[in-house]
Amino acid sequence: MRFDVITLFPELFAPFLTTGITRRAFASGQVDVHFTNPRDFAEGAYRRVDDRPFGGGPGMVMMAEPLAQCMTSICAQRDDVPVVLFSPAGKPLTHDDVVRWSESSGAILICGRYEGIDQRFMDTHVSHQISLGDFVLSGGEIAALALLDAVARLQPGVLGDEQSHVQDSFNVALDGLLDCPHYTRPEVWHGQAAPAVLLSGHHQHIERWRRDQRLMLTQRLRPDLIERARQHGRLTSADETVLASQL
Repeated sequence: MRFDVITLFPELFAPFLTTGITRRAFASGQVDVHFTNPRDFAEGAYRRVDDRPFGGGPGMVMMAEPLAQCMTSICAQRDDVPVVLFSPAGKPLTHDDVVRWSESSGAILICGRYEGIDQRFMDTHVSHQISLGDFVLSGGEIAALALLDAVARLQPGVLGDEQSHVQDSFNVALDGLLDCPHYTRPEVWHGQAAPAVLLSGHHQHIERWRRDQRLMLTQRLRPDLIERARQHGRLTSADETVLASQL
């Protein structure tokens, strides 16, 4: 798959693409990432890509034409693909969305800056808007990095253990619940012992404990996920008994 990133700061991505376990996806070309800088298509000695907003107000607005030229350059190299803008107005990104993107042919990712982007460019070119949550970043680069990382780790062979992402929070394999707590050596740390069941070697008991922990943690922190799992028929009678005991 190929992601074309339109950004004024492509250098922000370099460390991310070459370090950490997800670098395998980028080094192998499983997730092919290309960058296009609007300044390369801007006019004038200063290569301006922004200007003051019509109607007044603070800040600057990214101009439509340099961005449109970026689109022309990218689309000359590949077939029609989704165009994603990272925006507070976008749909919050979910695990299900990431799975769909990880199985797609990629997209064009637009990293806005300043007060925003000329609406006319958005109306003409943007097909999807994505938000990471109800807060504002200085630009779309961090959001683009988050999407690329989430997509990369789902590619075959990227994680050391293929089961790692299957046990992630929100994964349908866990019925959309949060993941359970995890422990490792030493068995006792600062007077706190790891749960005895995890040291028992009894796999059925361990799996039941982990399931119970997922249920209780999700009910406490994300009750909406419990309701969703219930609506999809993912909870057993044993699960409901555990949940009822916490009320």
